[in-house]
Amino acid sequence: MSYLVLARKYRPKNFTELVGQPHVVQALTNALTQQRLHHAYLFTGTRGVGKTTVSRILAKSLNCEQGITAVPCGVCENCMAIDIGRFVDYTELDAASNRGVEEVQNLIEQAVYKPVTGRFKVFMIDEVHMLSNHAFNAILKTLEEPPEYLKFVLATTDPQKVPVTVLSRCLQFNLRPMAPETILEHLEHVLSLENISAQKSALFSLARAARGSMRDALSLTDQAIAYTGSEIQDEQVRQMLGSVDKDHVYGLIDALAKGQGQLVIEICEQLRDQGLSASQALEDISYVLQRMAVFQFASNKAADSQAIDPDVARTQALSERMPKDETQLLYSICLKGRSEIGLAPDEYAGLTMILLRLLAFKDTDPNVSNATSDPSHNQSSVEQEAQKKTLESVTSSSKVSNTGDFSAVSPPHDPPAPASAPAQGVAVDQPTVPVLDQGHDQGLDQGTKSELGHEQEQAQRGRIGDSSSLTPNAAQGAGFNLPVIDMASRPKAPLIEVPARALSDEEMEQAYVFEEVDEVDRWAQDEEPSMAKRPSPIVSPSAQEAQLINEPPSGAVQVSVRQASQNADKGSTEAKEQFKTKLKPTEEGDFWLGIVQELIQSELIQSLARELALQSQLIAREPDSWLLRIERESLRTVNSVERLTKGLAQLGHNLELRFELAPVQDSPAMRLAQIAFENQQIAEAKILNDPFVLQLMQEFDAKIVPGSIKII
Repeated sequence: MSYLVLARKYRPKNFTELVGQPHVVQALTNALTQQRLHHAYLFTGTRGVGKTTVSRILAKSLNCEQGITAVPCGVCENCMAIDIGRFVDYTELDAASNRGVEEVQNLIEQAVYKPVTGRFKVFMIDEVHMLSNHAFNAILKTLEEPPEYLKFVLATTDPQKVPVTVLSRCLQFNLRPMAPETILEHLEHVLSLENISAQKSALFSLARAARGSMRDALSLTDQAIAYTGSEIQDEQVRQMLGSVDKDHVYGLIDALAKGQGQLVIEICEQLRDQGLSASQALEDISYVLQRMAVFQFASNKAADSQAIDPDVARTQALSERMPKDETQLLYSICLKGRSEIGLAPDEYAGLTMILLRLLAFKDTDPNVSNATSDPSHNQSSVEQEAQKKTLESVTSSSKVSNTGDFSAVSPPHDPPAPASAPAQGVAVDQPTVPVLDQGHDQGLDQGTKSELGHEQEQAQRGRIGDSSSLTPNAAQGAGFNLPVIDMASRPKAPLIEVPARALSDEEMEQAYVFEEVDEVDRWAQDEEPSMAKRPSPIVSPSAQEAQLINEPPSGAVQVSVRQASQNADKGSTEAKEQFKTKLKPTEEGDFWLGIVQELIQSELIQSLARELALQSQLIAREPDSWLLRIERESLRTVNSVERLTKGLAQLGHNLELRFELAPVQDSPAMRLAQIAFENQQIAEAKILNDPFVLQLMQEFDAKIVPGSIKII
């Protein structure tokens, strides 16, 4: 006799043997016991959960020789005929291969005849959602009012595709996917009958791989028996399923919990070498993370799972080590990554990026971790560290060129309030706001200084031709009225934290040094570009000579031009990009700019190598090597470095290129951007001073569209 697979050999013969569907068993048992039988039943659910099995058991219960019963005998002629598929009054139609109206009409023609040997005719249509619309229409009338001896049993894995006209005529039961614990228990029962020993962890892996389907679990068990030959062991089952080694899974989660990105990359490379599925690795990691989250909120679950999962101790240890929020974040990243991994050019590169995504949101600063974990880290040291960072930030920011009556950076604290005013304490963690320069008036309180500052700002902006008081945001909205001096970088001042104590006068003098720059009259006549500057204690490297424009027309035309330009900007929906730069020219930068321009003109570098050269800064030159500084590690690819080195060799510079990661302050790209911005400002200034343009704007109320002036 040929071998009968486990899924068919141990198919349930009655409702008591049916596993994992107690709600369906109870409903059908009560209906059969009370003789309250519906004429049409619809069983839905995923593959392998027992839809066809329930249909056959129901057919036996209706046609058993002992009568209509919830417990068919299984030994009578009718029961045995249904089990082997030879009962003449039980018809199964596979709608996946017989979906036309002709097959359904042939089935309906048989309905007019009474049962031959049984009590009821039972028509079972499997995968009923595959029927065509005409087939559904042909069966509707018979399905609604069948003869008293006819019962319909429909089964489908996709009830959404079944017409509502059919659903409304059926009694619907949803067979649920089975839990791994339920499948594990049934597998142990089956293997005990087969006299085959198996490790519990191996069977649990098979139960998880079945994904709620008992038939798939029994089929995988058949495969495991053939693969192992004797005893089913966990390691062999893992190799058969292609699962990732648990040591790798727990190693990855442990490395992520500790913030060890290098170890994560190494483990991913090991998975690549072993040829394991990256998607399977994400699935295994997601499962462990789900168990970790359960243990974090219900620690008693660990003891309940000890019997079926030997790795409960490791899972519980990781759940105590990783914070709850990181567990949830990593779980979401893994679930999302499974849908994205197919889009990656290399699935293991995608796996590495997905796992490293958590570290991008994880605070790995050792100083921060030490400060939060060390209870001896008192408040005074925190205040001192915050004050030190504040002074460094203010000192570095004070080097930026400032034009006008306001400071480019906000002072670290407010001036002391008068005695009559209530004391206002400022905590370290409170948000700060920019305030007026303390050098203007030490005796004014905050409200008075804000009012005076507002009036001064309005007066400055009201002057014709004076835009020295424009902040970067105001300059952005001023359109073509930017003076040439605004070509120099004036970035917005960062908001800094206020230290817990007030700074002394000496500290204030060291922290704030302001550069005084003459106001530029755009209508002043001068043949050659120049800018008069008053003596200043510090000369900003970003200050450049302002180019003055030609003789203006009358004052009325000036107001009209300025107003028309501002109105044009207000009506524009396209925001202008504000020019910002941190260029600090160096001698090495001059040399490197010439080299890069020669490389580009000679077409010795292209693509990524050209971008690397433009975005890098030459720091030091030695006879056999040059040191370049870049801000992004992605610029330094193997091909781009090699092509740039070859290009330099063709120019006579045979050397090695070394790189460092740091902020770049003098790159060819920054210099070229500075030159382009200056040329654009000069072109706009010339257009605004053209007599013909001014006449058009005055006579026809014309406006210059922002961004329409381009250099040819």
